[in-house]
Formats: sequence, C-alpha cells, structure tokens
Amino acid sequence: MTAAARARRAVVDTVRWLMARRLYTGTSGNVSVRSGDGLLITPTGVACDDVDAASIVALTLDGVARGAFAPSSEWRIHRDIYRRRPDAGAVVHTHSTFATALSCLRRPIPAFHYMVAKAGGGDLRCARYATYGSEALSRNALAALGGDRRACLLANHGLLALGADLAAARLLAEEMEALCEQYIHARSAGTPVILSAGEMRRVRAKFATYGRKTP
Repeated sequence: MTAAARARRAVVDTVRWLMARRLYTGTSGNVSVRSGDGLLITPTGVACDDVDAASIVALTLDGVARGAFAPSSEWRIHRDIYRRRPDAGAVVHTHSTFATALSCLRRPIPAFHYMVAKAGGGDLRCARYATYGSEALSRNALAALGGDRRACLLANHGLLALGADLAAARLLAEEMEALCEQYIHARSAGTPVILSAGEMRRVRAKFATYGRKTP
C-alpha cells in the first residue's frame, strides 16, 4: 500500500472514530491530513457512513482538486491552516453538540478548567461568524487560531481542531467537546471559578512536555 493510500485510509478511519463518539454525523464536519505538497480531505455532500478511501479528495495548496468528488465546502480553512501552520499535519472540524451549542453564544470558553490550555491558550476562542465555505470564514478561523492555538469554536457553526497528525487532531476535538459539555453543566449549577492567567501559563508549560519520558 502506498503512502497516499494509507493516508486515505487514515482519514476514513478518523471519520469512523468521530462517528463512534457521536462527534460527526450526516454530512456535518470534515477531516483532512497533510499529504505531500497538498492535502487529502473528505468530500462534500457525502454522508459520513458512505465516506470511503475512493471518495477522499486530493487537493493542492492552490486549491486544485483531483478526483471524481468535490472537496469539503470548508476546504479553504484546511488549506489555509496548512499554508500558515507548518506544525499542523491534520485538521478536524465537527458540529459536535456541546461545542456547537456554545458557538451559538459567540463567546470564548474561559479557563474554568486547566484542560482548556490544551487548545494552546488561556481560553477557547470563538471565531467571528461568516457564511460556511467562505474565504471570510477561513480568515476568521485563522485569526482565532493565532499564535500556538490548536482549537477554536466557529460562531453558530461548530468546532475546529488541528494536530501534528490525525490521532492528535481527533483527540483534541474529543477533549474540547468534553470541556464544552462540562462548561455547560458548570454554568447551569452556578458561576465557575476562573483560573488565573499565570496558572494557565504554568499548565501550558507542563503540557509542552506531557507524555514525554523524563531523563
């Protein structure tokens, strides 16, 4: 099996992984992985149950698609992230329930829990609203992902997460959805206590070496 074939299979496996966790349904959401000088991305208008390796679209960084299927309507976001962020090897976009619900409030998720730092900052930002599939939405998403941020909400839309590879991107999407659910529960019970900016900097520093074997 070629590297491109393995990458196509990995994108399909990621879709199935997200489906199993109820993060990805119908035609809502998209997944991509950096591949050679371009990317591989899920097709537009194809239900997640029907996505297979043959339907995954090869796309150049100039936006030229190859194959029988059209790329996801959000291909610009994926393409622009790969252009701007050399650390990004994969991108996951979902309309998961709790993240999408909070995106409709158009507010960032504050540091109510230290795991918010996994998104790369002191909060989980919410990108300004723009029509889906538009260049404006891509610009807004990139602004929300400025610096070392790896996840954000898209106003009235959903969740965006990136990682070094598909495993990292999909795990971050799952973690951010869990945080959104926890934040909704915390807000329903009262007013969450927000961690300080200094504490969040300390947590981000610890995450930088999390999972690595210490000498």
